[in-house]
Amino acid sequence: MSAGTTTADGLPRWVSLALLPAINITVALLVSALVILAIGEDPAGALWTMLVGAFGSGTGLGYTLYYATSLIFTGLSVSVAFHAGLFNIGSEGQAYIGGLGVGLVCLALGGWPWWAVLPLTVLAAMAFGGAWAFIPGYLQAYRGSHVVITTIMFNFLASALMVYLLVNVLIRPGQMSPESREIDPSLFLPTLHGMLGALGLEIDATPLNLSFFLALAACLLVWLFIWHTRQGFALRTVGANEQAAHYAGMDPRRTVVVAMLISGALAGLLGINEIQGVQHRLMLNFPAGMGFTGIAVALMGRAHPAGIIPAAILFGALYQGGAELAFEYQSISPELVVVIQGVVILFAGALEHLFRPALVRLFARRGDRTAEA
Repeated sequence: MSAGTTTADGLPRWVSLALLPAINITVALLVSALVILAIGEDPAGALWTMLVGAFGSGTGLGYTLYYATSLIFTGLSVSVAFHAGLFNIGSEGQAYIGGLGVGLVCLALGGWPWWAVLPLTVLAAMAFGGAWAFIPGYLQAYRGSHVVITTIMFNFLASALMVYLLVNVLIRPGQMSPESREIDPSLFLPTLHGMLGALGLEIDATPLNLSFFLALAACLLVWLFIWHTRQGFALRTVGANEQAAHYAGMDPRRTVVVAMLISGALAGLLGINEIQGVQHRLMLNFPAGMGFTGIAVALMGRAHPAGIIPAAILFGALYQGGAELAFEYQSISPELVVVIQGVVILFAGALEHLFRPALVRLFARRGDRTAEA
């Protein structure tokens, strides 16, 4: 096989990109089935309920894609940092602050049409998210502070800042709940069922909105940037070998900062989906852990936009299918659904290379037999 069709360890590229993730998911589902069996429920029926709940109806599919939209943004955020050799665990906080930017623009421009404000909210989401990631990136590049530690700290700082603002500054007068007033309805992003309804096509009402297409556009732009621009090449070179990048005339410190800026900006776009698209107000914890799940999405998607999209849909299906499972089975609590989601994240993320050595040996023997023949 040519070098272009194999990985560094000699594994065919299609095995690394498709077969290995499929094996990981299968094993995760088998382990989940054992957990369900241990509490006395039918694992086949429970997993089928999850599948049907996620894809078996227009409502289920709409919710699955709505969750996937946020996960595409955070998955892209983590993947850009990966390519620069950085482990950005701060996408949750960057999404939080990005949503703050979206909310502030929407609260300030009530009465404007959504299509006129959308470019401004996109810029605000990216600027606020990127600014929140800039400081950890700068500290990593110029002060030697490890980006894992600083981004974890900035998640807590983002949470504390939002609590302060929503309790003391942005809270709607006369209410106890820590959330802002609702943004003007003219700023609500069009939902998919609303857009298709205007064309005479009736589908189930779901939160899926225009930001799903913004997420797909972000995938295309990230692909073009990483693999078809000089800055993207420099970013990948620094991630592969910082010393080689330095000797080639690149500035690794500047590249690290740029990578974190882009990573934070992508995470901030989650605020478009959640604030302008669905919640229509600033509220506590609206990212709902999507920034952390984005790490698993990026790992499973091999940090490539073409892999991140199906990985995000898979995890979106786990969210929606898990909710359906908890509703249909009284003995299966929401906490157990989180366990099932965690098992999938474990095998798709932390243990993604568990079966890789066995596959390398298997295909090496297969190649030897083919050469002998």
